[in-house]
Amino acid sequence: MARPCPGPGSHAIRPCSLVVMLCLFWLQCPLASCLALPRAKTKNARVAHGKPMLRAKQYSNCSLYVGTWVLDDTYPMYQSSQCPIIDPEFNCQAFGRPDSDYLKYRWKPLNCELPRFNGLDFLVRMRGKTVMFVGDSLGRNQWQSLVCMISAAAPRTPIQRISGDPLSTFKFLEYGVSVSFYRAPYLVDIDSVQGKRVLKLEDISRNADAWRAADVLSFNTGHWWIHKGSLQGWDVMEAGGRYYEDMDRLVALGTGLRTWVDWVDNNVDGARTRVFFQGVSPTHYNPSEWSTGSTAATTKNCYGETVPMSGTTYPGTYPDQMKVINAAIKGMRTPVNLLDITMLSALRKDGHPSIYSGDLSPEQRANPDRSADCSHWCLPGLPDTWNQLFYTGLLF
Repeated sequence: MARPCPGPGSHAIRPCSLVVMLCLFWLQCPLASCLALPRAKTKNARVAHGKPMLRAKQYSNCSLYVGTWVLDDTYPMYQSSQCPIIDPEFNCQAFGRPDSDYLKYRWKPLNCELPRFNGLDFLVRMRGKTVMFVGDSLGRNQWQSLVCMISAAAPRTPIQRISGDPLSTFKFLEYGVSVSFYRAPYLVDIDSVQGKRVLKLEDISRNADAWRAADVLSFNTGHWWIHKGSLQGWDVMEAGGRYYEDMDRLVALGTGLRTWVDWVDNNVDGARTRVFFQGVSPTHYNPSEWSTGSTAATTKNCYGETVPMSGTTYPGTYPDQMKVINAAIKGMRTPVNLLDITMLSALRKDGHPSIYSGDLSPEQRANPDRSADCSHWCLPGLPDTWNQLFYTGLLF
């Protein structure tokens, strides 16, 4: 039973007064500084799942995904040399990228400020939880970014890395937090039948078994659906009991996403598990989308780009895959938070590895017109902003 407040003559600190003092403190405390407050550690603490707790006064009139990139000397939030996990293809500084301003850009929504990512706050509030990214190599890009951001804030925290295919996991042992990546570029299953790779547009069961225990799921797909030739990841598609050598790729994507939607709606408890879907990450292989005149004539792709686009809109084309993704998510029963990073990422023509990738040979680096990677992103870099938005949507 709760004790009443002591009488007026008591010299004890009254619980009621403490409540009033705390309320006044929180009203005056700026969001960014409040994030860093220490929290009591409870061994078996559980994080309540629910809708993003955005503060109404600060975010009610704010579109998080419309804004500009501004230089900020407090960035990056970590150094690549200090991160325990960056694939060579994302580690641009280690492989000779000469410029560094691309590391210092911060996303500024038009009429609000994003809370700065706080790795310790993330660990405390996600104690005992599993976060899983599911998708293609852009999902892996984001997964490694989040691991780097957390590690920079808790450099002495014991860690464990479990590498595998399709599942890799990074554990922060003191907090019981697992951050995983599950490789499934189409989300739906691929099976081998008589030596052929079959993309099963209506089957997701084999992949999805690994997702069931996660507390937070962040999905992405899009790029692999339009790959052809040597980049195509399947030989035939299967749908409705029939095999297809090919079909309209957006139709195929729509069919696969309906399979994903059905699985989420029938297997995910929205009260226990948070679901995110990452927008399609843009590429920068066509300089005519952002350059004019002599620059367009001499530039073949993102190679040599060192600054973002100015303004709030990208003059290039919006990915057709996003229209299909938006339509699929719109009709879902399960709440899904769409991380709509496509347009803000399109402005970052400067953020790709280009030729500064550990996956390229010296001969390939000498031929940027043919070899530059303008699909993935450097780390540190743009995926850190994706995770800042993910952090905001998950915990605020």
